[in-house]
Amino acid sequence: MAAGFKTAEPLEYHRSFLKENCRPDGRELSEFRSTTLNIGSISTADGSALVKLGNTTIICGIKAELTNPTVDAPGKGYIVPNVDLPPLCSSRFRPGPPGEQAQAASQFIADIIESSEVIKKEDLCIGRGKLCWVLYCDIMCLDYDGNILDACVVALLAALKTTQLPEVTINKETSAPEVNFEKKHKLNIHRHPVSVSFCIFDDSILIVDPTAEEESLSTARLTVVMDEEDQLCSLHKPGGTPLSGEKLQECIKRATARKGEIHKLIEKVIKSMKTAQ
Repeated sequence: MAAGFKTAEPLEYHRSFLKENCRPDGRELSEFRSTTLNIGSISTADGSALVKLGNTTIICGIKAELTNPTVDAPGKGYIVPNVDLPPLCSSRFRPGPPGEQAQAASQFIADIIESSEVIKKEDLCIGRGKLCWVLYCDIMCLDYDGNILDACVVALLAALKTTQLPEVTINKETSAPEVNFEKKHKLNIHRHPVSVSFCIFDDSILIVDPTAEEESLSTARLTVVMDEEDQLCSLHKPGGTPLSGEKLQECIKRATARKGEIHKLIEKVIKSMKTAQ
């Protein structure tokens, strides 16, 4: 009976739970799905991480390459993020060029890298006007069940924190780069942004970490990005119903608490990896 009701009237089915301040998967309105993190999952990458947020699974691999800085920014390297939502992760995605959602997610990640200064691009410069690093951050969804943005940000941050680059010097006589793979150093992470996504039901009920079904039934979505110093790095609200100042404050408060949990999780996983080595 419940299954039939859910299929025939998905919104009413969700409303019957929301009235009781809970959700079909048993969570409270402000409760996140369980979050797990693995690092170093891609042996061929310079840094990598795999994040599971409920049934949503995201993997991020970082590949560093040497290149020339641009004329406009001779003292900076680049960071190039790309979010891929292949047909493999959900039947909603089709083969072919990146769809609207994948493009929006890539842009969202690029904006966070820029606004939070997670890495200072000056740190990626090796020789001003001559040589710099470009970091390709490939983020792929392996399983899609809503809230990919939060999972992408955790995967990116954890992958960057595990990235190690070889020491590079420029030969004074030949001007050729010399790479020393024996000597590696970590990236200097300046900020630790964490994103927290919400959905609004019936213009007033706020839920956190929505599933794919909750996203499709909601009247608006909002993503808040905070860093470890409680600075607001970004607010992303693609259309939908307006949000009151009071509700926005509630979102920022929840995001502040969540970012502490995520930072602890990343540190714990990195620490356990070091112990294992």
